Amino acid sequence: MRDAYTPDDPSFLAFQGGPAFDRTEREQRWHRLIDTARSRGVTVRRARVVSLPASDYIRFEHAVTDSMNIAAGESVRWLPRRQTSDLALPGNDFWLFDDRVIRFHHFAGDGSIVEDELCEDPDIIRSCRRAFEAVWARATDHAEFKLS
Repeated sequence: MRDAYTPDDPSFLAFQGGPAFDRTEREQRWHRLIDTARSRGVTVRRARVVSLPASDYIRFEHAVTDSMNIAAGESVRWLPRRQTSDLALPGNDFWLFDDRVIRFHHFAGDGSIVEDELCEDPDIIRSCRRAFEAVWARATDHAEFKLS
């Protein structure tokens, strides 16, 4: 839901022309994590709400989605922020686990991670699930989504 994350991420800095960074180990860890979840029958979906024209960080995310997320077994869709004005969206990024637990991610204005918060409130979970499903239904699959 943000246009910038972790400004000191070495992979992002390399993407911007900074020092080289080998993402292999990071991607392998992520692939193992997603593989473990999928082996239990879990479906992993990621919806990204983005501003267009895209920020440098969103361009980076788009560029690494195939190797990081799709190759791991995630389904990824993108939705331009302009198409969300009539949706009630939570104010924070979140992960929803098995319709039982939400992990909210709190960030500073520059995208630096502040903290994560776990929530098991059924009303909040229902609200976030509805928001996610509304975004998912409107969003475009990664393979077809163009940033320009």
